[in-house]
Amino acid sequence: MSWRLFLSKITTNSKTLISPLLQIPNPKSFSFQFSPFSTSFLVTKTPKKFKKKRQKPESPRTKRVQHSSAQIPHFESHVDRDSYFRFLTKSKQFLSQQPEHVLLLDDAGKLYRELGFARGRKITRFLQRHPLIFQTYRHNDNKMWLGFTDFMEGLLEEEKSIVDSMESDRVNKVRKLLMMSKDKRIPLSKIHHCRLLFGIPDDFRDRLVKYPDYFRTVVENDGKRVLELVNWDPNLAVSQLEKDFMVNEDKVKKAFKFPLKHTKDLDLDEDYARKLTSLNTLPLVSPYSDGKSLELWSLEAEKYRVGVLHEFLNLTLEKKASIHHIVEFKEEFCLTKHTYDMLKKQPRSFYLAGTEMNWVVFLQDAYDERGNLISKDPQVVFDEKLRKYGQMKEGELEASERVEW
Repeated sequence: MSWRLFLSKITTNSKTLISPLLQIPNPKSFSFQFSPFSTSFLVTKTPKKFKKKRQKPESPRTKRVQHSSAQIPHFESHVDRDSYFRFLTKSKQFLSQQPEHVLLLDDAGKLYRELGFARGRKITRFLQRHPLIFQTYRHNDNKMWLGFTDFMEGLLEEEKSIVDSMESDRVNKVRKLLMMSKDKRIPLSKIHHCRLLFGIPDDFRDRLVKYPDYFRTVVENDGKRVLELVNWDPNLAVSQLEKDFMVNEDKVKKAFKFPLKHTKDLDLDEDYARKLTSLNTLPLVSPYSDGKSLELWSLEAEKYRVGVLHEFLNLTLEKKASIHHIVEFKEEFCLTKHTYDMLKKQPRSFYLAGTEMNWVVFLQDAYDERGNLISKDPQVVFDEKLRKYGQMKEGELEASERVEW
């Protein structure tokens, strides 16, 4: 009994010694009690301006083809220029095919792919860039319409006369494309899709009936219309590279490089090794030969593909083409998925600009040191003039005409 009395005394004494603040309250009567000391001044997170910005990993969509130290500015500026004038080019092309060259403004705002502006943007923002080219007006139906200015209508008439005068040249371009193709036939849809690249008019399919000795249109079982070559012309089956070879043999030999491991194996001296290398440098396989009969990964096949692309670029107006244009004719020209790497190995003749996903290949010999085309097609001259007027504001046209006068 004595030990129980002793423990009861200790328990009662300890309760009196515990401070009321330290006693655990009844959960039912619990209430939050705030400390009199504020901790709001303490920085618990790193401010946003002091955080290190996480660099986005490079992707083919953003990674440049050329390193900054190897970029040629005037070629890169051509890519930027085409991107800036994309709306002008595509809208001019689409609107000129519409009846009376007009389009409802509400409908135009939905045709971002056809007119070449970013999805989700207002079309009026892009129209304001080119006040001498496009105009909007309210018709009798109280709806807003989009159309060309009177000044632009005059330019279209000028362009039409250029197209008519260059018809024979465009016909020969199409004939050469068919002669380079493996089966001497190309779907009309592909030619129409890349028509601006070669200066082919919109109504080219209607003009084909005038040339039955050159072309034949065949409708396949699936309804696809295919353009076939009727007659082979040996005078056209001569590439630009072969013509240049007759004028300057040394220059053409240095245009490409196809290295072969031969020096150690054959134990050749320097002079003979250089001669053998020169034989394997020039693409001796004509782009107008039968490329599909060549072994896919042989040296001859690679020479053939390089020669085809060289001739293909020579047929274009501005001696350049994007990946989308080249892929369009991949099957017809026996190209492979390694076309990008193949062109990168030939920096003497080709320059690749832009990004790895949307690259553009230029024919370097066709441009001078300042990035201007050495030989300009009349359509190229007109396009340059159109871009010049496309950057002018209202009132600047009269001022420029007074200065020229």
